[in-house]
Amino acid sequence: MKCYHILGVNEQSDQNTVRQAYLTLVKKLHPDSGHPESSAERFQEVDTAFRILQEKFAKARRGIVEDMQEQVKVYDIKHTAPQHRQYLSFDGVGFGTPAQRQKQYQAVRAAKAQERVLEHRLSKAQASETALMKKGDYFKKHEIKTKYGYDRVVEDLIQEAMSRGDFSNLSGFGKPLPDHQSQNPYVDFTTHKINKIMLDNGFTPEWITLHKDIREAMDALKEDLRRARSKLGPLPLSVREEQQWERCLEEQMDEVSKINKMIDKFNLIVPMMNKQMVRLNLERIASQVLEQGTQTVRDENAPKVARDETTSKVTPNDSRSSILGFIGSLFG
Repeated sequence: MKCYHILGVNEQSDQNTVRQAYLTLVKKLHPDSGHPESSAERFQEVDTAFRILQEKFAKARRGIVEDMQEQVKVYDIKHTAPQHRQYLSFDGVGFGTPAQRQKQYQAVRAAKAQERVLEHRLSKAQASETALMKKGDYFKKHEIKTKYGYDRVVEDLIQEAMSRGDFSNLSGFGKPLPDHQSQNPYVDFTTHKINKIMLDNGFTPEWITLHKDIREAMDALKEDLRRARSKLGPLPLSVREEQQWERCLEEQMDEVSKINKMIDKFNLIVPMMNKQMVRLNLERIASQVLEQGTQTVRDENAPKVARDETTSKVTPNDSRSSILGFIGSLFG
């Protein structure tokens, strides 16, 4: 080769021999060496030849064989698919635009799949009478997962179950299905789930139990007021009855304060605004009990007895004073 000739070695030389020849020539031909044979053009030629040979040795170590023949460029057009082949993408089914042809092709595939499903079911159902049925073989013919045959299989299974009576005497028969998706949009999702879990496990939310306690306490308070009212006479009350009624209301003030605290707590934890309660007003409840309270027969007769006693007590005094006045008038 020309590269070997430039370096002054034969073509059978190894890489080490080529390197030594290159170093010897470089020391002579380098422009800065000061040697009489120094030449920039000659140095560049030797350097290029050495690099080419180094690349050749590297390829030889990697097992790459150089093809010394020049590659001939073939000037030809790029291959393009014939235009008529675009209609073979859907097996030649349908006509119109590609979108319309795709829909028609899908419909044809669905129809063919349905026919194959029916044929498969018939072949499975036509078992010999003497053949032994293994456990689970009866339902293998229903293992159809195509889009159009699945509905028919489900309907057949439902009809078979109904004929066997599997749907008779079910729990909740005739009742609507529970709507597990119903949720108040104004309630936090976490609170809704917590309440659901508590209800499923037999627990009740705090605001429900607190509401029940408030109602029971209010009913007990009203019952105490009605009981106290039954011991009093009709309106208007006497002075003594007014004092008794005021003492009864003072005794209930502590209970009213407890109920109002429970109402305040209930309003803070109740999840809905329309479930909040108004604080208890003792005066309003007392006025309603006074006006609408029931009275016993003893209560109705009590004022008459009191009036009879007062008249019986006053009558002797009046008679005595009248006698003394008559005697005084005689001696006057």
